[in-house]
Amino acid sequence: MKILVPVKRVPDPYAKVSVLPDGSGLDTTAIKFEINPFDEIAVEEAVRISEQREAEVVVVSIGKPECEEQLRKALAIGAHRGILVETEANLDSLGVAKILKKVFEKESPDLVIMGKQAIDDDANQAGQMLAALLDLPQMTFAAKVELLDGKARVTRETDAGQETLEAPMPCIITTDLRLNEPRYVALPGIIKARSKPIEKIPLADLGVEPECRVHTLKLRPPAPRQAGRRVESVDELIAALKEKGVLNG
Repeated sequence: MKILVPVKRVPDPYAKVSVLPDGSGLDTTAIKFEINPFDEIAVEEAVRISEQREAEVVVVSIGKPECEEQLRKALAIGAHRGILVETEANLDSLGVAKILKKVFEKESPDLVIMGKQAIDDDANQAGQMLAALLDLPQMTFAAKVELLDGKARVTRETDAGQETLEAPMPCIITTDLRLNEPRYVALPGIIKARSKPIEKIPLADLGVEPECRVHTLKLRPPAPRQAGRRVESVDELIAALKEKGVLNG
């Protein structure tokens, strides 16, 4: 069995980011980068499956050479090998999905587990687009994953409760935060990861052109938060909310 897990390099979610003066992007000079948290959950789930049954976990990242850092962390968690599709191009969700389609066709995995969204753009599209391009079943926002005989079962949370889905493999699964808690990467895992293979593939070798139909025109930081106001009674609170237009009548 083979499980393919895409991982994306994103700014550390706990880092304080700032916008460049011209609004063209983020100032990344002093920012630490990490695996997208939802993708790290996907890696953890794939490794847990491999620990329960014989399975190879292959992690793939798309981007600049710096992405090798995140692949090494995924290998330290327990993935067996990595693939870096090298490109300097900006990509949107569809562009990423088209590249992952080529990687899927090259690797022929039984299952793809990936984060439901990346925290830098919050698009929540790549998994669904990949499933559409490959004409495969998809099960999104997984809070629990079970593998049966030739099938995958996913439990997901909805506004009305829980929903259970089943699909034949191969299929695409995207992960929610409640699926698991990624393990702490200990020193032995980091040392082992150094010797695990990472295949580097220039994007041109996959026979696909970089594509980006979505362009960021400008970024701006959120407005500073206004100081709070202390009130002495419920009536004063209601009056204050009416002044700000939060309450009517």
